[in-house]
Amino acid sequence: MSVRTIDERGGAWLRIVLDEPRGNLLSLAMVHAIAAALDRSATGRKWITFEGAGGEFSYGAKIQEHVPGPMEQVLPQTHALLRRMLGLPAPTAALVEGRCLGGGFELALACDTIVAAEDATLGLPELHLGAFPPAGAALLPLRAGASRAAAAMLTAEPLAATVWRDAGLVHVVAPRGEVIDAAGRWFDRHLAPKSRVALSAAAQASRLTLRAVAEPALAAAERLYLDRVLGSRDAAEGVHAFLEKRPPRWTDG
Repeated sequence: MSVRTIDERGGAWLRIVLDEPRGNLLSLAMVHAIAAALDRSATGRKWITFEGAGGEFSYGAKIQEHVPGPMEQVLPQTHALLRRMLGLPAPTAALVEGRCLGGGFELALACDTIVAAEDATLGLPELHLGAFPPAGAALLPLRAGASRAAAAMLTAEPLAATVWRDAGLVHVVAPRGEVIDAAGRWFDRHLAPKSRVALSAAAQASRLTLRAVAEPALAAAERLYLDRVLGSRDAAEGVHAFLEKRPPRWTDG
């Protein structure tokens, strides 16, 4: 099972759990499973959250799909899911434990808020693979500022949840193992007492500016990735080096 759902607080809070050992990879199958969970269960909620099973949020995309052919399907469909999340009729949050990397971080960036364990790490490591993160490029500057986003993409190094909190991206930091409890307290204080109709409208209204900027940027970044990066020798080398557990040998082509 790649995705399961949990109803909390009498169904007011929907938890969508990525559950695919090892690392809850955001494969095309996982993308479809998340979309199906939203189809089945998103209506009538005050809060929709995303989390990973096994102490990890997500290691990111499935590396074997980072090649011409599969990626030409994976990338547009992943971005379609993220655009759908930006339009959901309820507040959303990523509940992050462990590693939240690459496509997993992009999924979190499509949420309104992030609750993270204090020892969680979040980042965009795609440059190590001879690639770049299109959705991260579109969303992270709007969530944490252009300078922070550029540094995250160009260094490709994950940062601690506490660093992201100081940058304004992570909203609540909790001790390890207490993320769900902290999220529950946040829900009870901030969302549970409010009208679901008003919450729905407020969530959608709060994203209007974000969507107006991010959606054209996402389309442009997707095109740049597919046209310029995906078929390059270095992108292929990055995948092979990762799978062979060796340093990449770049040819700058």
